[in-house]
Amino acid sequence: MTLDANRPAPVCRVPGRRRRLAAATLVTLTLLSVAACSSDPNSIAAQAKAGDNKGFVAGDGTVEQLAVPQRGAPLQLTGTTVTGADWSMAKDAGGKVVVVNVWGSWCGPCVEEMPHLQTVWSAYAAAKKPVAFIGVDINEPPATGASFLQVNGVTYPSINNQASNAQPMLALQGKAAATPTTLVLDRQGRIAARVLGATTVSTLTALVDDVLAEKA
Repeated sequence: MTLDANRPAPVCRVPGRRRRLAAATLVTLTLLSVAACSSDPNSIAAQAKAGDNKGFVAGDGTVEQLAVPQRGAPLQLTGTTVTGADWSMAKDAGGKVVVVNVWGSWCGPCVEEMPHLQTVWSAYAAAKKPVAFIGVDINEPPATGASFLQVNGVTYPSINNQASNAQPMLALQGKAAATPTTLVLDRQGRIAARVLGATTVSTLTALVDDVLAEKA
């Protein structure tokens, strides 16, 4: 066949359907790759990508207990409560088993676990056991925390991290890596147990009872 010099050379074209199919395949592969990188919904990366402005790392309820030789130095926890009162380990909880709960009214798991904490506290208070509860309210003004506690009938005190110049969280020595976190301190103020994430009546009661059973 003879080519006409005035006729344009034939152009090889990919049909539009093929181009669309190729593009769709590329997008699918990309989405699968992203999903594989963030398959753990509890990972810090996944929480950051969620776009829900949660602003905290949620724990998974992991429970840790420390034998006496493994416990560190006593915590020197002090601060100003959400109602403006002073609170300190030495003055308000000396010689007692202390439950420290790090929380915020903006934190969903904290809100869900609060009735469990109040139930356990009420039981020990009624039985006159040597147990003290103290909350550490973080990332919000004291008035917000105080209003939440009043509305929800929480009767144990909470110190506010902002009102206390961040000293409460510093005193916890980085042991509250998730929100909420609950620490059980022995009579010397050392961390004997920790729950990363929301706790329950049965879990917290068992942890406190174990520490109460230790020799003073």
